[in-house]
Amino acid sequence: MKILDLNKETTSNILESLLKRSPNNYGTYEDKVAAIVDDVRKRRNEAVFEYTEKFDKVKVTKDTIRVTKEEIDEALEQVDPKLMEVMVKSMKNIRAFHEKQKQLSWFDTTPDGTILGQRVTPLDSAGLYVPGGKAAYPSSVLMNIIPAEVAGVNRIVMVTPPGKDGK
Repeated sequence: MKILDLNKETTSNILESLLKRSPNNYGTYEDKVAAIVDDVRKRRNEAVFEYTEKFDKVKVTKDTIRVTKEEIDEALEQVDPKLMEVMVKSMKNIRAFHEKQKQLSWFDTTPDGTILGQRVTPLDSAGLYVPGGKAAYPSSVLMNIIPAEVAGVNRIVMVTPPGKDGK
């Protein structure tokens, strides 16, 4: 691995190279993605199951799409206790951080009777996507779910691609 010495010249070259890059051309995929979204809107679960089989190479059904308590327990048994210790500590730290970010509703009345204020209410539900494959990071779960819990979201649904075994 080559180590780059950062100085005025190399920093300038890095910035110049970055600025020359063309922006991502998401428009190339827009029509294909829109067609998939439209198909899922129309055919709902049937379409989701078909696309899961097509893209993830796994067959899921209405009976297998939800993670069961048994699967969660089985997965927890496979986690190294030291990693679990770190995860619990991380959970506490993330929760403490987001507790400090909470905003409260407030109201005030001016001398002329005008009422000013802000009402803070959590979303009723939140959908969270956690990547799978090479980008499967437990921190993605913690950094999505804990802030939603702290905010008071009542229903949190997490989705992630299935593994090769369909789980």
